[in-house]
Amino acid sequence: DGNSEYKRQVHKNLTTTRLRTLSTQMSYRLDEGSGRCTYHIGVEDDGCHSLLDYPSISESAWILESIARSLNSVVLERKMIQGEIIESNTNDDNADGEEGLKLVEDRSRVIFVDEPPVLGRDNVNGCNNAHEDEKEEKEDLAEGVNDNNNPKGKKIKLCTEEGSYTRCDLTIQRVETHLLDPSPLSLSSLSRASSFGEGVDGAMAATELSKLASLELNGTSNGSPIKEEMKSSSPEESKTDNDSSNQPISVEETLSSRNVRVAVVGNVDAGKSTLIGTLTTSFLDDGRGSSRTSIMKHRHEIESGRTSTSSSHLLGFRHSGEPIAGRDKIRSNKMKSEDEIARASYRIVTLMDLAGHEKYLKTTIHGVSSGMADYGLILVNSRHPPTHMTQHHLNLCCSYGIPIVVVFTKIDGCPEHALATSKKELSKLLKSPDIGRRPFAVKTEQDVATCMGKLHTLAPMIDISCVTGEGLDLLRKMLFALPKRRQHQKKLNRPFEFLVEDVFPNVPGVGSVVSGFVNAGELTVGSTQVYVGPTDDGTFLKTVAKSAHIARINTTHITAGQSATLAFSLNKETRKKLRRGMVVMRDNPTSTKEFDAEICVLKGEGTTIRESYQAYVHILNVRQTAFARNIEIVNNNALGLLPSHGAKQDSEGIVLRPGSRAKVRFEFAKRPEYIRPGMRMLFRDGRVRGVGIVTGIPGQNEA
Repeated sequence: DGNSEYKRQVHKNLTTTRLRTLSTQMSYRLDEGSGRCTYHIGVEDDGCHSLLDYPSISESAWILESIARSLNSVVLERKMIQGEIIESNTNDDNADGEEGLKLVEDRSRVIFVDEPPVLGRDNVNGCNNAHEDEKEEKEDLAEGVNDNNNPKGKKIKLCTEEGSYTRCDLTIQRVETHLLDPSPLSLSSLSRASSFGEGVDGAMAATELSKLASLELNGTSNGSPIKEEMKSSSPEESKTDNDSSNQPISVEETLSSRNVRVAVVGNVDAGKSTLIGTLTTSFLDDGRGSSRTSIMKHRHEIESGRTSTSSSHLLGFRHSGEPIAGRDKIRSNKMKSEDEIARASYRIVTLMDLAGHEKYLKTTIHGVSSGMADYGLILVNSRHPPTHMTQHHLNLCCSYGIPIVVVFTKIDGCPEHALATSKKELSKLLKSPDIGRRPFAVKTEQDVATCMGKLHTLAPMIDISCVTGEGLDLLRKMLFALPKRRQHQKKLNRPFEFLVEDVFPNVPGVGSVVSGFVNAGELTVGSTQVYVGPTDDGTFLKTVAKSAHIARINTTHITAGQSATLAFSLNKETRKKLRRGMVVMRDNPTSTKEFDAEICVLKGEGTTIRESYQAYVHILNVRQTAFARNIEIVNNNALGLLPSHGAKQDSEGIVLRPGSRAKVRFEFAKRPEYIRPGMRMLFRDGRVRGVGIVTGIPGQNEA
């Protein structure tokens, strides 16, 4: 247990399977030590010296350092130790007078030499007091030698001959940053290396070590150990590196302030899942659904080709805009996990795959309502004109104020007249008063830069093919250039608010787990008491948040803007009360069954709304049937719309029709919910009928 590992020797002739086992073991040690671990090479499991010579220990240290680099980790300290074992040939120590070995009693005669890491011999500079003088480090000065024969400060060379009993202490630190190439030498290449020198040369050639940052051995309290980028050796590299940020980058910051959430919507045959699979895996589609099968969740989705549930997938980018491949370099059929992508990324685009079939429209509406999307990708099949579902998706995104990017898919083999017809029909939809967007064709990188900052008036249109790869690079550049629209970091001072999107009542060995989105505030898990609810009777469950994960990475602190999972300490009876649509808060909140909202009835099909009107309401992650109990016509509201029209009052009361605005008091039909003023709402009765903003809670307003 713990973050220390004892290794007698790591042989050079290793299979990929054995290297993968060692990699998993090192990852566990790093997790145990909160990102730092120590390897004692040349030591048995019981703590005895293994009596190995210098070449064996040095080669073992090199292999472990290469494995560390594949885990986004670096060697902070590589300390070689000699002189601990001496020969004894005295009658006092050995009754038979035979030669033997014993530990040296005078520890001042033990030689400690700090060697620079092999993969960073010329590029990694230490930052602590013991490593300030790089020249002394390269000359391998002894730190602990101080006697008459070897005065302190004299150059000491390690003995490399047979019988030079050596051991090594290797300190490894995980670097959660985009500045470090996570795999300068793949494990498969490491297993094929026939010699120590060949492996080192291959590692040095496979990575750009000039981007390594200086490491601080005792700087764990300041977060990331990386402080600044090294200067490049060539002017071209220096110019490139100067454009990038030298500040330390953490996974938590990447997943909150540099995580752009994009909702992918479109008709059932537009190729949404195929596009997401192609972008995240970096492999082209074969035209028969190979890409979409890698991201679909259920068997019936794979068999039918239709997405029925909403899911999120991470697309990572380095600082230069280069996408991070989503498949493992060793086994191409193995997908990278979310934590591997998050640790290697400077910027992340979360692609939310939503259903396109009309049968699952309510699932798509809920995904857009609770997904906190910054932007929306509207996919259109270039071989067919836009359908009524495309119209619904455009109205849905515009109702929530989400800027849109239009993507024409399947342009390989598409007749020119069919593509021209699709673009013409879609342009009419975009220019309609309900949408109010101006189409803008994106064909070059300059076009990408032109439409940035104008997405509330422009609708960029990109032509792509997931089979030939045409237009995919331009789409990646567009996604990388999209600025973060929702500024959740401004909500850190607000009370903690976690929106529950999915529930796992009984995870083996963990207990009750919920996943969702941190909408406001921050929380430190461990001993903090939280309230989860409301339950069916309107009460909240008081419990303790035991642990938390973001992108499958264990953490003790979550902040606004992150998608996270929380584990609670609940008994078997209480955990049955958990459901989707709940909220987790630090302060004891109150639930309500009634709320006031200012609404606007959307134009379209004939809709008549009067008192007792029943609709399905979406308010962030809350979705439930509600009744209109009271209607008041207003001309000034929180939406800032034009004066109301189309609302009339007859003998039976006020009647609302398309285009009219009013203040309505809704009442939930089944159970109380947690609602607060300022939340955006949408209501529908089969089709989307209107949008609005919650303006108040009756009970709270009176108080």
